[in-house]
Amino acid sequence: MTVQLNPRGDVAVLVPAAGAGVRLGPGRPKALRLLAGEPLLVHAVRRIAFVPSVRTVVVAAPADEVDAVRELLAPVAPVQVVPGGAERQASVAAALAAVPAGPEIVLVHDAARALTPPMLIDSVAAAVRAGAAAVVPVLPIADTVKEVTGDDVVLRTVDRSRLRAVQTPQGFRRSVLAAAHAAAADPLTDDAGLVEQLGEPVTCVPGSEHAFKITRPFDLSLAEHLLAEARRQQTRIVCP
Repeated sequence: MTVQLNPRGDVAVLVPAAGAGVRLGPGRPKALRLLAGEPLLVHAVRRIAFVPSVRTVVVAAPADEVDAVRELLAPVAPVQVVPGGAERQASVAAALAAVPAGPEIVLVHDAARALTPPMLIDSVAAAVRAGAAAVVPVLPIADTVKEVTGDDVVLRTVDRSRLRAVQTPQGFRRSVLAAAHAAAADPLTDDAGLVEQLGEPVTCVPGSEHAFKITRPFDLSLAEHLLAEARRQQTRIVCP
């Protein structure tokens, strides 16, 4: 069933999905790898589309897969698909340029975080709506963290109490994200880093354990297990 987006919503979601995903092993681009019989991108877009405030979704697909991705997502939600770039930053810029007039809140979300709960997407948008220039969902660091030299000798133990692991979606006022990309020099791994370079504050909100990034084969197996367990629990509820 196709989920219709809210034409009065104030949120646009950009999904950079052009990466190769080499750490997952050989095969199709990462966003198109299968999870429980469906591409990661389908899982991600389906969850985005369930957020009531989302008005526009723009996917930056591999340049040679644009038509295939458009066809793939048509039964999921009415999304716009544009060619992505060689780097994530270029894909986000291409998707941002395609956002129509209207939405003033822009979220950037990794297709590889395919199990991100709609509630988290909504909470990031709400924080921007409440006045934050930029918002990132975060989790505390559980492991001890060491700073090491280039030849793997420990320099020191880092105080993890002030460290956080950052997830997506990352949320921005549209004007702030546009300015950050216009001023970008060296590529960074996330858009909040570009905003930091502008001197704008970045606010944190609680993340979700389910918003982990599917990067390695183990992550894919974990996601398969979580989906299977969720479906089993739903069966229990419906058919006790």
